[in-house]
Formats: sequence, structure tokens, C-alpha cells
Amino acid sequence: MPDDYAAFLKRARAKVPEKVGTGERFVMPQMDVLQEGKMTIVRNMSEVLDRLNRPSDHLVPILLREVGTAGSYEDGRLVLQAKVSPDNLQGRLEKYVETYVICGECGRPDTHLMKEERTTILKCDACGAHRPIKGAAKKAAVKPEEAVVEGKTYEVMIEDNGKRGDGIARRDRFTIFVKGAQKGNVYNVRIDKVTGTLAFGEIVSSQGAATTQAGR
Repeated sequence: MPDDYAAFLKRARAKVPEKVGTGERFVMPQMDVLQEGKMTIVRNMSEVLDRLNRPSDHLVPILLREVGTAGSYEDGRLVLQAKVSPDNLQGRLEKYVETYVICGECGRPDTHLMKEERTTILKCDACGAHRPIKGAAKKAAVKPEEAVVEGKTYEVMIEDNGKRGDGIARRDRFTIFVKGAQKGNVYNVRIDKVTGTLAFGEIVSSQGAATTQAGR
């Protein structure tokens, strides 16, 4: 009987599969990125999605928003309509994984997303922990620079002369008064002061008479 037990135990141990992997809790998938002209293609996007156990309609929109470009998921590939560096894409993916995949308690990726009213919850199937997903803070809108800024120099054409003899030029919504400028000439003008839509500048250099009647 003991011999039979020992033989049975030996056979059972022989059937135990060898350990696979690095022993780490989670290994981040690496994107296979190819740049073609003005486009960027992630060739193994389907494998990345499978590894993270997340649908394309969740990860892809977030990734596109993070890198600030349009794109689509087609035939297992992510196609972005802009040149995006591999490091940038990989960094955005790692941020996604940290927020939407990895359990904050046990560090495992065995999680799923669920909704509780308006809150998205990350629920861990391994340890049972759950936490709300904090929405990414909205980026403050970057205000575009005005067409005329104090201290900067612009090339302008003088369209008229005012009552005091100052040249008058226009740039976008601004009217620029330039001392000593003559109608019809083009100048490089440095802006000294801006008040509302009025600007006052001085001549840096002259480029002579304009060859076109359209102001710049």
C-alpha cells in the first residue's frame, strides 16, 4: 500500500504544470507601434485589449483623448490620424492601466468595471476590493494667443493715416497706430501698448511700398 501511494503521488506531481511567467503580479503589455507618414498604427492593439480584459470602446476613446488626436480601431489595429511617439502612447497606456485595470489593494489585474448610479467602480475579482474611478480632471482650456501682443513684432501694411499723421494698420480685430508710418508701406512694427482692440507700436524696419492692397 505505501508503495502504491508513493507511485500515485509521483504520478500526480508529474502532472503539475510548471510555473509560467516572471512571478510578478502584472506585466505591462508593450505596444507595437508603426509610423506611416502622418499616421501612427498600433499593430497589436487586439492583444493589448485581451491582456487588459477591456473592450475597445472603453480603452480606445480614452487613449485618443489623452494623446489629443482622432483615430479608429480596425481589424485589431489602432490607427491614429497623427504622428504620436511610441513612448507617449506607452505612457498613456500605463496611466490607463493604473486607473482602470490594476487593483489598488492586491495589485492584480483581475478586475472589472461596473456602474453605480453615475460612478464607475473598479471591482477586483481576486480580493473583492472595490474603489470608485476618479474622473480625470478637466484640462483648463488653453486660450489662444491674441493676434497682437505687447512686446512682439509684426509685419503690417499701413492702410491709412490718422489725423495726427500716425499710420494705421489692422491685424485681425486690432487697429494698430504706428508713429511716422506712411500709407501704402510695409513695416516691421514692435507693439508697445495694447488697450482693448487698439494697439500702439513703433517702426523696427521698413520693407518699402506694398505690392498688394490687402493688409496682413
